[in-house]
Amino acid sequence: MDVVIRNANLADGQQGVDVAIEQGRIVAVGPRLAVQAGREVDADGDLLSTPFVDAHFHMDATLSYGLPRVNASGTLLEGIALWGELKPHLTQQALIERALQYCDWAVARGLLAIRSHVDICDDRLLAVEALLEVKRRVAPYLDLQLVAFPQDGVLRAPNALINLKRAIGMGFDVVGGIPHFERTMADGAESVRILCEYAADQGLMVDMHCDESDDPMSRHIETLAYQSNRLGLHGRVTGSHLTSMHSMDNYYVSKLLPLMREAGVNAIANPLINITLQGRHDSYPKRRGMTRVPELLAAGIPVAFGHDCVMDPWYSLGSGDMLEVAHMGLHVAQMTGQEAMRDCFRAVTSTPAAILGLQGYGVAPGCHADLVLLDAADPVEAIRLRAARRMVMRRGKIIAESPRAHARLSLPGRPDSVNFRLNR
Repeated sequence: MDVVIRNANLADGQQGVDVAIEQGRIVAVGPRLAVQAGREVDADGDLLSTPFVDAHFHMDATLSYGLPRVNASGTLLEGIALWGELKPHLTQQALIERALQYCDWAVARGLLAIRSHVDICDDRLLAVEALLEVKRRVAPYLDLQLVAFPQDGVLRAPNALINLKRAIGMGFDVVGGIPHFERTMADGAESVRILCEYAADQGLMVDMHCDESDDPMSRHIETLAYQSNRLGLHGRVTGSHLTSMHSMDNYYVSKLLPLMREAGVNAIANPLINITLQGRHDSYPKRRGMTRVPELLAAGIPVAFGHDCVMDPWYSLGSGDMLEVAHMGLHVAQMTGQEAMRDCFRAVTSTPAAILGLQGYGVAPGCHADLVLLDAADPVEAIRLRAARRMVMRRGKIIAESPRAHARLSLPGRPDSVNFRLNR
């Protein structure tokens, strides 16, 4: 064996588990495996998890905060306007450098798969070419899935549909859209039809920014589910954000959720962004804005969490830590029940992995040896602490390590030196 990890806890509740790895794959999982390896890692009762997966991100904009100016209001619309101001000044090299820096951040935090929406409305397709180059460079250590995203509206922006098809032809993976940003509700519905028909024809997945609004009458998710059903796209279609659902009346939602489940539509919430951008027109009471995560899960609809933005025109914060995303999602959705908190951990690991269609993802024989050892005993503790990543492994090779969290105190009336685990 190349590596064996001893005495680990798994996210499904198993404890004292060994994991044997050879040639980049897991070959055995069980207690006290009678194997020898070139390297042994003592998990010492810590959580061994599959890698984190970010199902919704904008890597073409990441780390561009302050360019060409700061978003003074912090609002969605000013962020969109800022991005429009910045696009003419983008260079391919700057896009590549910022994206690669972010990928380094991601890997250090155990984030080894990202679905990034990339704006295709610039006829130069600078961001498209840049992100394809980034995808090539990071392939050994990170899965980067690219969405052809018409930020300014596929019908509203000149050449957007042509550019989207160009991006797909160049190697992009997913068809994107933003129906609520089209000029009319009718145009929004028409954009969903056009894009879903194109995806069906090309055998591609769909992921649309859908109803990122406080307007309860923004109901493009209904159209997206209808087109998914009509075209047989079950399991290949995702609605991202869905924040208008927060403001819809309960009766309408009671009809919408079964339609989404029947159509096999996935949902992605972006807790850090939804809680800051939505409800801006409210005084009090003020809406949270994030979509109805517990209700979607109860209806049998897969729900993942995305980071969405890190230090860009829309969001001046963020670090690529998906445990921070899960932590915010847990609070905003009031998901503090034991199983609900585990759902939030799954929303940044196994659920987005399934939505992205990642192959060989898991802690089982035959799976890729892509693993994260967390300084926590279980998923709930990992979220509570935003636990340190003791080890990040990709295809059986350790690519990042950090120490456990320790503290040394000197307190009156206590021994001079007291060592303790912060998470115990």
